[in-house]
Amino acid sequence: MAYWIASSPHNHVKAKTPVLMRTVILAAIPGIAAQYYFFGPGTLMQIGLAVLFAVLAEITFLAIRDKQIKTQISDFSAVLTGVLIGISVPSLAPWWITALGSIFAIAIVKQLYGGLGYNLFNPAMAAYVMLLVSFPVEMTSWQPAIELMSIDLSAFNHLWIILTGFTWEGFSVEQLRMNIDGVTMATPLDTLKTDLTLGLTVQESFTKPVFGEYFALGWEWINIGFFIGGLYLMAKKAIDWVIPVSFLTTLWLVTLIAYTVSPDSSASTMFHYLSGGTMLGAFFILTDPVSASTTRNGRIIYAASIALMVYIIRTFGGYPDAIAFAVLLANMMVPLIDQYTRPRTYGHKQS
Repeated sequence: MAYWIASSPHNHVKAKTPVLMRTVILAAIPGIAAQYYFFGPGTLMQIGLAVLFAVLAEITFLAIRDKQIKTQISDFSAVLTGVLIGISVPSLAPWWITALGSIFAIAIVKQLYGGLGYNLFNPAMAAYVMLLVSFPVEMTSWQPAIELMSIDLSAFNHLWIILTGFTWEGFSVEQLRMNIDGVTMATPLDTLKTDLTLGLTVQESFTKPVFGEYFALGWEWINIGFFIGGLYLMAKKAIDWVIPVSFLTTLWLVTLIAYTVSPDSSASTMFHYLSGGTMLGAFFILTDPVSASTTRNGRIIYAASIALMVYIIRTFGGYPDAIAFAVLLANMMVPLIDQYTRPRTYGHKQS
């Protein structure tokens, strides 16, 4: 009777890397569909651009490193990185923003460290932070939900403004961000942060149209879409449930405490859950098997620390959303977390 002996770590899920990557891409479809519905076809165009430049960068640097291009490009890791970058950038951002971010993610964050499995940071989030710090105006120019816009955009105009910065009729991104009353719109997180600094209460801020009927017009459904995709990933055992559950539980705890202490200056847990990139981060970013912690206790600490940093940055920091910054900071902590949460070797005798 033959036995197959494999080295650790042992995983009960025998899915190969291309299958895993395709599963994650498939799970992102509900969130992408919601983003398309509320913000238009620009989202799909950004994803297409990001995937194109990510794959081209992967091919180029694999050739420079004299690696097997066909084998490594077919693992779909570059495609997934492109999808995540395309989701993260504003739907009307200039094409070169997406191209630069995709090339940076693959060339610098991934290939410079040795390729898939060797990168210290999450490539998509590192690229997002680089773009946000370098080009804050372009990266924070999110358009309002389509129903709040004063100018109706066709698919052609979405493409034209991505390529040229203006619609065919000559409208700029800043003009497109105005609602029917001529007021420039921002994301719900940014609007709430600004209003609180102006002395308004949370309840007074929530009367603005950008929050819609519930918590964040458009963004609530996008987050629900990524939440559904995350449940699918957990059901397929493509991700470890410990990370998203630890992240969402910690975020619930800190926001509940803050809301209980000061409801006038602190948003509810559901607002934090359904705004910005919370669910995308919980199920698609934090769970990156390369840059996340590898031990069970370590994953709890890793996810909980990200949730705490997300709340602190959203509340006291200069940027309204904080997923990318928190993830990169936690990526730096992973080696130390793994060192102190490494399970004891079987048969080890404590001295």
